[in-house]
Amino acid sequence: MKVIAAALLLMILAAVLASAITVVWTQHEARAQFVELSRLQNQRDELNIEYGKLELEQATWAEPRRIDNEARQKLGMLAPRPQDVQLVTQ
Repeated sequence: MKVIAAALLLMILAAVLASAITVVWTQHEARAQFVELSRLQNQRDELNIEYGKLELEQATWAEPRRIDNEARQKLGMLAPRPQDVQLVTQ
């Protein structure tokens, strides 16, 4: 009877130790994943800021007035005279 009680006590002790180790490991993994989540959120925020800056830059470069000025100054382009315009119909 004492042997069975001792064996049962050892099994319970092993189960408690395994459970405790699992809890510690799970907490460690949760902390590691939280750190990774924070890092990824910071990276997302930085990318969103950069994207906003790039959108603003693209809008500036694509502004019609700027394109017209570039065409006139750098390429020597001019608006056609009214008599040079032809209407094409299908």
